[in-house]
Amino acid sequence: MILTLFKSALRACAVTLCVTGATLGQNAAPVVKTDVPLDSIRLSDPFIMADKPTQTYYMTGTGGKLWKSKDLKKWTGPFTVAQTDPKSWMGPAPMIWAAELHAHKGKYYYFATFTNKAVKLGEGLERRACHILVSDRAEGPYVPMKDSTYLPADKLTLDATLWTDTDGKPYMLFCHEWLQNDNGTIEKIALKPDFSGTTGSPKLLFRASDSPWSREKNKDGSDRPNKVTDGPWVFRTQTGKLGMLWTSWIYDVYTQGVAYSQSGTLDGPWVQEKEPITPPNFGHGMLFRTFDGKLLMSIHSHRSVNGRTMRYPKLFEIDDSGDKLVVGKQLKNEQ
Repeated sequence: MILTLFKSALRACAVTLCVTGATLGQNAAPVVKTDVPLDSIRLSDPFIMADKPTQTYYMTGTGGKLWKSKDLKKWTGPFTVAQTDPKSWMGPAPMIWAAELHAHKGKYYYFATFTNKAVKLGEGLERRACHILVSDRAEGPYVPMKDSTYLPADKLTLDATLWTDTDGKPYMLFCHEWLQNDNGTIEKIALKPDFSGTTGSPKLLFRASDSPWSREKNKDGSDRPNKVTDGPWVFRTQTGKLGMLWTSWIYDVYTQGVAYSQSGTLDGPWVQEKEPITPPNFGHGMLFRTFDGKLLMSIHSHRSVNGRTMRYPKLFEIDDSGDKLVVGKQLKNEQ
């Protein structure tokens, strides 16, 4: 129970974006700053898109705000870019978690988790779901498309991401929230060609309990796999191996692991690595390639500041030349 409350508190803390000591509520008008060092930005689930047409790096994450940079060192932001429909299930001011930006066929898409605190499902859980917005520009604004929902209304989903599989079809991957099913999952669902909705039903890829490295305590004090699935990110190594980063916990430590698909497709089967891929207290990572060709992982860590949990984006060098990712050195003093 204590661990569950601890995780819930950490999740709740992720709904604010903190910049150089000032806390901005998700729906407050942000004060745009320039030349902000990366390590001065407080942000969870950091996602960085390297946009070749503009030669600009765009960063977003939980809170839904947007930052931009030319060199990954100094950043300008935060900007409000998501424009949701107040008459939709999201309500007038939804919380936004784990936003991602994806360029596809001349458009830009905003994958995110939206939470309406005023709508409760079973056991008082707030309604949250993955959804996609669209823009003609990387900087937005991002607006709704045709379908009002992408996933079943009674299913708590989060951390949507994009992958085009070997069948040439785009898929949205997401987590089914452990708070609802007691054993978090990672699933996929087919997207319409223009990403304006989904087709078919979700398919299970794997469960939190499949992990050999995550841990939590049973009531009798014995260990069992953790319940949490968080932050899926799919990649393919230079040798063609399909893998997926995802995050859970080792007791009270946020930790990222990796799985590899034996079939080379999303359908797996997915084989979990025995050990985490990154050091303790790092999670919700994604990969991007810089304009000079370096592969980096954007990820967050957290620490307690005056009793509050603060999350900070970090960068690691990555080697994907073999069948498995190799995490290199952390880039420090980015300013």
